[in-house]
Amino acid sequence: MTSVPTDSGTGPRRPVLGQLPKMCRPDGSPIRVLLVDDERALTNLVRMALQYEGWAIEVAHDAGEAVAKYREHSPDILVLDIMLPDTDGFGVLQQIRSSGTYTPILFLTARDSVRDRVTGLTAGGDDYMVKPFSLEELVARLRGLLRRNAYLTPDSEEHLTVGDLELVGTSREVYRAGVPIPLTSTEFELLRYLMQHPRKALTRNEILRRVWDYDFGGKSSVVDLYVSYLRKKIDTGRDPMIHTVRGVGYLLRPAE
Repeated sequence: MTSVPTDSGTGPRRPVLGQLPKMCRPDGSPIRVLLVDDERALTNLVRMALQYEGWAIEVAHDAGEAVAKYREHSPDILVLDIMLPDTDGFGVLQQIRSSGTYTPILFLTARDSVRDRVTGLTAGGDDYMVKPFSLEELVARLRGLLRRNAYLTPDSEEHLTVGDLELVGTSREVYRAGVPIPLTSTEFELLRYLMQHPRKALTRNEILRRVWDYDFGGKSSVVDLYVSYLRKKIDTGRDPMIHTVRGVGYLLRPAE
């Protein structure tokens, strides 16, 4: 059975996300999206929804076509299905990342399993959605990823330090005790928000609004998931800095 977005009606409706500014590339040209999925009904719906945003959409239906179109069009963001007919989306991601360029990737999966999410995010994906999904939410998540990659906000001059943890906004580098820690754009923005408010307990809803740039409609588990991956990179083998505040959310403080 084909998995299609959950929006109803005779066609895709424009996402109702408030009076949001149009997003474009730094030179004013449309955002370039590469959509990779073998379900043609789904790609047709998603393509039309994203075109409402004024974005330029390329579609691929298998991994080989996806890699070729990535190299040809240099997209600004990818929507990538995990299950493809010739290889999986993780293989596509590996080929793209091996080129030395960074492009934010949102994974689509038909299986809401911890294993898929762990594999996708630790392999270098930036976000994920489970089929069937809302077109409105997809657009919001893509806007959030683009925003975190400087399409909506200017470069930051921030240089944050909490204990032995250091974050450099302009280069998007993170160090702990002088050791560089590679982060995805979502992990970076999450850590940045925590470091902007050291020793303050931040609720999951506050984190959702700031890091993901919109309300997930109660799906605060996405915060828990990303905090768990951030902890693995920041705290593993060291005195912990990221702490759970029971019934509230999370805080970051210098290691004791």
